[in-house]
Amino acid sequence: MRPVWPTGSRDSGNGFGISSIPFMAFPASQYTSSSPPSTPTTPTTPTTHIIPSSHGLAFEVKAGTRFRVVDLYGSQVVDFAAWVQGTHLREYLSMAYTRYHLSGATPTIGEELWTNNDEPILRIVEDTVKVHDMTFMSCFPKMYEKAGVKGHRSCAGNIAEVMEPYGMESVLDVTDPFNIFQNTPNYTLKPLAPSKPGDYIEFEALKDIVCAASCCPYDLNGFNGGKVTDVAVVIGVPAGSSSTGVGIGS
Repeated sequence: MRPVWPTGSRDSGNGFGISSIPFMAFPASQYTSSSPPSTPTTPTTPTTHIIPSSHGLAFEVKAGTRFRVVDLYGSQVVDFAAWVQGTHLREYLSMAYTRYHLSGATPTIGEELWTNNDEPILRIVEDTVKVHDMTFMSCFPKMYEKAGVKGHRSCAGNIAEVMEPYGMESVLDVTDPFNIFQNTPNYTLKPLAPSKPGDYIEFEALKDIVCAASCCPYDLNGFNGGKVTDVAVVIGVPAGSSSTGVGIGS
């Protein structure tokens, strides 16, 4: 597991530095230091990484590893992408192939997400929200520019930024994401966020993969609750781990 921190990101070493919200989605874990490890490590206990609002994180997981994406404050979408290691980013999590295998339905607990090589790459093992999107692309720089907003961060920019060490060259290389906690029926970009503080989705990696998660910066028209907030990634969750975990800041 090797997380990659973009400019402006941070990890907290003291229970997220959050004291006002009780969290239910964190099994007993170690918290990362303020800088990434010098060599890849395989955690013996779950490791939690905070993704600051409007930023991204890249991380590696081995086949069989479980990890969670957690909405810390509620109403926050996370754009998620993944690539099979050793393929030079050519084999990746594909929304088109996943839609095909699931007949267009949103994947649920026990179902798999697929690659563009028609191979299962991830399995959903827990999900407290069960509402996600497989149709929208990541928000991208030109979207904001055409709306008259200059210099706005974007999910495509975040993913390209954190995936640069793996060979990604620009936002044009970003694949269509699995939009976690995004409720956008019939291509409706409205404030219909389904997630509450502490909600999470848990995956099991079926291949050795590198993942990218972007805390979606889209804050127009009340989306993401009108205020983008931090999310967390918990890597190395034990199978069958209770969702009641530790109370952060308690």
